[in-house]
Amino acid sequence: MVIPQHVAIILDGNGRWAKSKGMPRNYGHAQGSKNVEKICEDAYRMGIKYLTVYAFSTENWNRPQDEVDALMKLLRNYMKTCLKTAAKNDMKIRVIGDVTRLDEDIRGRIAELEESTKNNGGLNFQIAINYGSRDEILRAVRRLARDCEAQKLKPDQIDERVFAGYLDTHDIPDPDLLIRTSGELRLSNYLLWQLAYTEFYFTDVHWPDFTKEELMKAIEQYNARDRRYGGVKEAEDV
Repeated sequence: MVIPQHVAIILDGNGRWAKSKGMPRNYGHAQGSKNVEKICEDAYRMGIKYLTVYAFSTENWNRPQDEVDALMKLLRNYMKTCLKTAAKNDMKIRVIGDVTRLDEDIRGRIAELEESTKNNGGLNFQIAINYGSRDEILRAVRRLARDCEAQKLKPDQIDERVFAGYLDTHDIPDPDLLIRTSGELRLSNYLLWQLAYTEFYFTDVHWPDFTKEELMKAIEQYNARDRRYGGVKEAEDV
């Protein structure tokens, strides 16, 4: 079985999972956060080298203020937990997204986490926080325009490789497999550039219930796809 090098996940369904159990939405987010740790460990043991999760989108600021506040509190706690988990499992952590809108203490914890894990050799774990793909592309275009204005780069030198170098995911291979939990069938402004040739897998399972076995189902489905040009299966003679 071919194990995808890079798996991206849209962590969906925390609130619905909690509601189904008669619990508040924030309980679902807390349980979903705990499940991230489990899946990180499972993914690495399976041989996955890169795992990127959609933790908080640019649109999530539009949620009720008490839910946003609870998510920020959860994020603060997760940064502490993630530091310990990374040390134990040799994970390299990187946050993608526009962190400038986050509170100073959260930005400090992100910087500490990235710096302390930068030389780790285990799973490369990317967390998308205040991330939106359109926002990412616009920020990249602005930096690119400034570099052209400063004559660091000529417009005719810009190709896909150069442009990708301005994205938050520079130096990270594009995902081989995207998983979205909880039954929704959309990308929700996630990694639009990077997912151009990615295989998609959608499941009705809510994120807190997503297990190692569910991850293996996604990988099995990935292996069943016939990717004739540079994918899982060898191209057949025509």
